[in-house]
Amino acid sequence: MDTAAASSPADLSAQFDVLRGKLTGELHTGPLMRTLYSTDASAYQQMPLAVAIPKTTDDIRELILFAGQHGVGLIPRTAGTSLAGQVVGAGIVVDVSRNFTRILEIDAQQRTVWVEPGVIRNELNMALKPHGMLFGPETSTQNRAMLGGMVGNNSCGSNSIKYGSTRDHLLEIEGFLSDGSFVTFKALTQEEFEAKCQGPDGLETKIYQQIRAMLSDAENRAEIEREFPKPSIPRRNTGYALDLLMDANVLNEASDKPFNFCKLIAGSEGTLFFATRIKLNCLPLPPPVNGLICGHFETIDASLRATQIAVKHDCYGCELIDSYILACTERSIEHRANRFFVQGNPGAILVIDIRGDSQHEVQAVCDRIIAEIQAAGYGYAFPVLFGDDTEKIWDLRKAGLGLLGNTPGDAKPAPVVEDTCVDVDDLPEYIAEFNKRLQERFGLECVHYAHAGSGEIHLRPVINLKTPEGNRQFREVAQTIAELVKQYRGSLSGEHGDGRLRGEFLEFMIGARNYQLVREVKRTWDPGGVFNPNKIVDTPPMNSSLRYAPGQKPRQPETLFDFSSNFGILGAAEMCNGSGDCRKTHLSGGTMCPSYMATRNEMHTTRARANTLRHVITDSEAANPFDNEELKEVLDLCLSCKGCKKECPSTVDMAKLKAEFQQHYYDAHGVPSRAKLIADFTSKQNLAAKFPWLWNLLFGTPFLRKILNRFTGFHPERTIPLLPKRTLAAWFAQHKPHANAGTVGRVLLFNDEFTNFHDPHVGIAAVELLERLGYSVKIPEHGESGRTWLSKGLLREAKQRIDYNLRVLKDQLSDGVMMIGLEPSTILTFRDETLELADPELRPIAHQIAPQCLMFEEFIQNEVRGGRISADSFTDEAKSISLHGHCFQKALVGQSASIAALSLPRNYTVKTIPSGCCGMAGSFGYEAEHYPLSMQIGELVLFPRVRELSGETLIAAPGTSCRHQIHDGTSRTAKHPAQILREAVTIS
Repeated sequence: MDTAAASSPADLSAQFDVLRGKLTGELHTGPLMRTLYSTDASAYQQMPLAVAIPKTTDDIRELILFAGQHGVGLIPRTAGTSLAGQVVGAGIVVDVSRNFTRILEIDAQQRTVWVEPGVIRNELNMALKPHGMLFGPETSTQNRAMLGGMVGNNSCGSNSIKYGSTRDHLLEIEGFLSDGSFVTFKALTQEEFEAKCQGPDGLETKIYQQIRAMLSDAENRAEIEREFPKPSIPRRNTGYALDLLMDANVLNEASDKPFNFCKLIAGSEGTLFFATRIKLNCLPLPPPVNGLICGHFETIDASLRATQIAVKHDCYGCELIDSYILACTERSIEHRANRFFVQGNPGAILVIDIRGDSQHEVQAVCDRIIAEIQAAGYGYAFPVLFGDDTEKIWDLRKAGLGLLGNTPGDAKPAPVVEDTCVDVDDLPEYIAEFNKRLQERFGLECVHYAHAGSGEIHLRPVINLKTPEGNRQFREVAQTIAELVKQYRGSLSGEHGDGRLRGEFLEFMIGARNYQLVREVKRTWDPGGVFNPNKIVDTPPMNSSLRYAPGQKPRQPETLFDFSSNFGILGAAEMCNGSGDCRKTHLSGGTMCPSYMATRNEMHTTRARANTLRHVITDSEAANPFDNEELKEVLDLCLSCKGCKKECPSTVDMAKLKAEFQQHYYDAHGVPSRAKLIADFTSKQNLAAKFPWLWNLLFGTPFLRKILNRFTGFHPERTIPLLPKRTLAAWFAQHKPHANAGTVGRVLLFNDEFTNFHDPHVGIAAVELLERLGYSVKIPEHGESGRTWLSKGLLREAKQRIDYNLRVLKDQLSDGVMMIGLEPSTILTFRDETLELADPELRPIAHQIAPQCLMFEEFIQNEVRGGRISADSFTDEAKSISLHGHCFQKALVGQSASIAALSLPRNYTVKTIPSGCCGMAGSFGYEAEHYPLSMQIGELVLFPRVRELSGETLIAAPGTSCRHQIHDGTSRTAKHPAQILREAVTIS
């Protein structure tokens, strides 16, 4: 059944209303949510009829019955990271990622676990670790990949050499057949299997009878053995796993393997069954020590021949990273630092994972492997990494898919033949022929990465899918490589599945007779075509329903930010390839994306925002495409934390995109009064500073503050910072420098608007500390930073302030003196937005002075490294410090400088709080409609961790908003690092 033509939302409007009343969960039929679910991590896009977010298994049954009654498809979805279009379709997308997230039962003795399909793989292993167990298969998306999706795609990962695929660990599964009947599948004895075949007249009985008849037929068995991929290829997701199922003892007397339909369901991509509970086999934890051989090779071919040597040893993984991926890391803030091990300019790096009980044991195995590879004449460098360094390498490797999105322009590495798998013994010759065909027939280059040790290299030719030529190439490349894979009797899919990308070639890959067997399985299990139709079998042409219509030429709206490095703002949005890194939760760490971490709503992901922006720019015919209420809605809960600028491997900078949108939306609708009030912070505080006693009376009296908060659009429960008696500028004008000032050097202090008006005590502490350490301090002539204007999207006003600062600071910074800032968001403006918003004639100045604009802690760290500051100037008293870094700091420069500065006193120990965004995010946490979410974000990690700290532990937070949030959420006082070091300095 082709659900694309079955119905439309208008046709089903009344029926959807009835269905909505039967569900305890949500049913969305509006265009925004449907648009958000029209894509996954593949190249496909198709608008669904509706999006359901069920709460209970009864909801799922109601959805199945509705779909069967009205002839529409159901598309099961978890994290939506599918690469072959598995969760894209014209039916009802059923998202179980929000409510079906429980780990139901852990049996440590039997080493099993029951989970719901929305449990994240890494979070399952966090729960299993105290029991000495883990779930083995490890996808590169493991920090957001969910078990339901892993079962559907039969996911494997980098350690499949050791742990196999999800199918190998799927013991039992519960859920619904396409008629709404609830069933359980598990291993069966011969007697139990026969009993199922003799059961009551119903769908469950029919599927057992059908599979028995099909796989008992000698001709069918012979054809499957002849045409399916080689059994020596462990990673094969071609069609349905009939070759594995027919090997059960009930169908093969020579076998000792029990019959279990789980073998079929794993890899069936939601086309046969809707799972609600999953029982998995768990494994003992691996040996405690692992070492990574990072072999450097001149060519891909040399690395593949080295792979054949490596896999003869007991390695846990053998992964390839080619020069293209390595080049992409240079454009990623997050992964640039992970290149530390790279020597020279390798054509490929092979990462070989060896484990053991001691480093000595691991090193001995590594030495043997390296010696064998070198004796064969391959490779030129073989660093072996241990400890924390290994995590950096795996993070780099796992980011491969997202990093490929970090390719500016319309021609991008295309997900077309990235999943082919052959026998490892055939791999070098296969890849050589693969590249030869691409080059000779199409003139295309290819990206190579991932699972060399399993015979599966992810291969992505660079294609412009926006052109008719690129669309044609997309299909022709697929056809050409399918022929090559067939020649080696490989699998067209090693792990990502057939979906709608490879389904068109399934008949060619397994033969006409076997294809009809696969179709027969689908028809028997799902006679009405309810479950994920048009995937695996009966798929539409693989180059249809792509994200980009061939020949489409969307306009590039004029912008205030310079998006030329991305070929315009549309290119910046299109950097998102849907890999879903923004769907990780707070348990995985990091900052991106705080609103999603709190709500678990797809609409609040960076992916959803980028996709909506892409849709609006591409499809809108309005003079101002940003005048769009749906785009406004989806961007509303973006905190502009910049977590995505670093943690998104495609470097989607949603804060920048949101600010650009806001300016153009205001152009159409005017600037709201609250936005003006917040943006014009400096002038308002300049006035209030003349009457601090009045300000403090009004905002220091709770009932008055609540009235004023309501009047201005702030939440009544949010406290407002009180004003000191004098500003930092006033104090500085009257203070007498310390006698040591200027004996070591000099520095400029950027007196930002927040420090000047609200936190002069922080500025005073910094000046007093620096002068005692021998630095003369000068506050240069400058204006406000523009940060408040940027935060509300008033880019023209922000640009005026940025341009002014560049003009007046140009000469003051001309001699290379450093300018330091205390508030991260303001000083880092010079190293971020200024570079892309300043007037073109001033951008050379912006790039010139950016390296001279440092956070206070960065300056301290640099001076320590230069030998100009030492621990001798500080107390020997022991103190413990817990650090919460500012979001901009984490995204743009990291927390290492803050850690180093706070660790300067000999007996100060610093630990970072593993929190993402605090939830305040400038004015976001003040605003009445955002305050509850702001506090919810704080409660994810930050507030609980702060409450656990002893009263003696110092809390450090460089950001003024962070310190305020910690105060409001925990009643604890956090200090700026400058305050902590001022209190620790022993120079009187």
